Amino acid sequence: MRVSALLQRPIRNLAVASLAVTSVCAPAAAQSVEDFYKGNTVEIVIGLSAGGGYDVYSRMVARHLAGHIPGRPTIVARNMTGGGSRVAANYGYNVARKDGTTLVVPDQSLPLQQALGDPTVKFDSNRLNWIGNPIADNNILSAWHTTGVTRWEQTREKVLSLGATGPNTSAWYGMAMNAMVGTKFKIIMGYPGGNEINLAMEKGEIDVRGSNSWSSWKVTRPQWIADKKLNVLVQIGLSRAPDLPDAPLLMELPTNPDDKAALRLLSAPTTIGRPIFAPPGVPAERIAALRAAFDATMKDPAFIAEAQRSKLDLQPVSGAELQKIVAEIVATTPKVVQRLKTALDIK
Repeated sequence: MRVSALLQRPIRNLAVASLAVTSVCAPAAAQSVEDFYKGNTVEIVIGLSAGGGYDVYSRMVARHLAGHIPGRPTIVARNMTGGGSRVAANYGYNVARKDGTTLVVPDQSLPLQQALGDPTVKFDSNRLNWIGNPIADNNILSAWHTTGVTRWEQTREKVLSLGATGPNTSAWYGMAMNAMVGTKFKIIMGYPGGNEINLAMEKGEIDVRGSNSWSSWKVTRPQWIADKKLNVLVQIGLSRAPDLPDAPLLMELPTNPDDKAALRLLSAPTTIGRPIFAPPGVPAERIAALRAAFDATMKDPAFIAEAQRSKLDLQPVSGAELQKIVAEIVATTPKVVQRLKTALDIK
């Protein structure tokens, strides 16, 4: 009996311990989205520097998004620059908590960079949980007025310095034009963000900004447009912007069909715009709630009113739509990818 009692004691203790663990874990497993976010803080990590288009749109979304997330968490936005937003994107994929409290705003070109086999892209865009994009509009390659260059054809005769943040679309549009239509851009990378590139243009350090969305120009530098300090040479998108009917599309410039297909691929990420993603591994119900909150924010009268006051265009793309667009870019045929890689000098 004594031996039997000794054997039974640890069994009884184990049962009690198991019951205790179950009672602690059960509420967490059954925790609703509202319970999770109530009193919590959501961080939006912006991969480009303060003052640029990505920053302006992201902070405006941040000011309104919390009111549509169940539990109404606090939302804090901060910038994490470097590598054309690769630092922030890699952080979101590999380091950030996978519980729905971290959102990341990367450069729109990152899925394209993955399709091109860029080894510095330490993530799989298809595994990211895309939440939404507030603005899908064309990018612009523009020259400073003091260059005297008003048409893209002139850049085949004159060497112009082009400022970029890194090996992304801010440099790639100029590189593709050099390779496919004979322009002579001198690409200068390393600027933290668009605001610094603008200052460099204004100071005469560079001649051209390699990429900025047309809506961002209208918001961040409306006086430059009014004073004709910017000469739009090319717009990048799948169709011309209504208020830029005379600026050619990048993919319209070549005559070679393969080059046209490659430049169409390069132009596709404009639909991705200023995207927001959550890391992989976030519970599905929280992703659904974040996507629904984003969609509701885009329809929120207070959000729309702020955008109008700030003269910010809105053309939102849902998280589900973004997920599909990203998948299509990553799955582009090898022939088209190789042609673009050759143009961009990607090994």
